[in-house]
Amino acid sequence: MNGNVRRESQRAVFLDRDGVINRVVVRDCQVGSPRSLAEFEFESGIGKPIERLRAAGYRLFVVTNQPDVARGLLDAEALAAMTDQIKAVLPIDGVKVCPHQDSDQCACRKPRPGMLMELAAREGLELRASFLIGDSWKDAGAARAAGCKSIILDRPYNQEVRADFRVSDLVGAARVILQETPR
Repeated sequence: MNGNVRRESQRAVFLDRDGVINRVVVRDCQVGSPRSLAEFEFESGIGKPIERLRAAGYRLFVVTNQPDVARGLLDAEALAAMTDQIKAVLPIDGVKVCPHQDSDQCACRKPRPGMLMELAAREGLELRASFLIGDSWKDAGAARAAGCKSIILDRPYNQEVRADFRVSDLVGAARVILQETPR
């Protein structure tokens, strides 16, 4: 067999973590990320739509900003435990974390597309045939910058966010993706 065989590019669904995979935590009237495994709680009903996307041939990746690492509010062990929990429960191909805060000016922190671009290059993903499901303007911005379609899950804290699609939950997001998938 030829060693130069090129892998066919694949479709992917990128999932934000907090507010999509797991519930956000509210501290001092601010929406935030869990800082311990005890605070980490999966959103209800996420397993079936993720399995439907997997069955439709989509690769699945979690892409998450975790600035509390840089701020010293989330330690590596707690972050790893939450990531391990996701991988144990959901059929995810990988998890990519940006541990930086805005002032670091990194290429990976959403709304920049660095995490998506890196995964696309490494995994042979076709970004124009892919989707990002999130709950913030940073998710919609990263999708736009990478050339993906954006889906925002409707939350009380994100009413002003514009995206290609807005749905109430992950079931609705999977429905949109499957309707948009060429046969």
